[in-house]
Amino acid sequence: MIAERLSIPEVLLLTPKVFPDDRGWFSETYNERVVNEALGSPVRFVQDNHSRSAKGVLRGLHYQLPPHAQGKLVRVVRGAVFDVAVDVRRASPTYGRSVTVELTEENRQQLWIPVGFAHGFLALSEGAEVLYKTTDVWAPECERSIRWDDPALNLPWPAGVTPRLAPKDAGAPRLECAEVFP
Repeated sequence: MIAERLSIPEVLLLTPKVFPDDRGWFSETYNERVVNEALGSPVRFVQDNHSRSAKGVLRGLHYQLPPHAQGKLVRVVRGAVFDVAVDVRRASPTYGRSVTVELTEENRQQLWIPVGFAHGFLALSEGAEVLYKTTDVWAPECERSIRWDDPALNLPWPAGVTPRLAPKDAGAPRLECAEVFP
């Protein structure tokens, strides 16, 4: 597994090695040692989530505040998504900046989204299935979101797609009005 730091160094792109043969292929999707070395500290996952989204569904931008703040390791097992991580740590030099990647079943890449980042994705294919490991449990009282189309974020969402949103995402506040990390 290869770990690559992105434009915000706390966000990592993990690319597994794939071993194909005439029977199919094998890939190691998670290795605690590799991830901990790349992050520089141990990470412990406590919950796995699996979502399926129709083409054009936009989920996010979601995060959880303490005491149930979450880091996430995200991967696509079917289809393709445009994935986004936004720094929502007010004291951070990269506050309000984002990292975007396309995660697909073909590239098998995974995105590490640390605590203090909002996460969202747009399904680019029919039936996009996303798996993500989280470092804390889902806690609705700690869940927050910011608007996917906040002009201050200037996110480069793919053109030509009218997103399908959940009501909570359609009504999310802009970053300047959201409750974020200190």
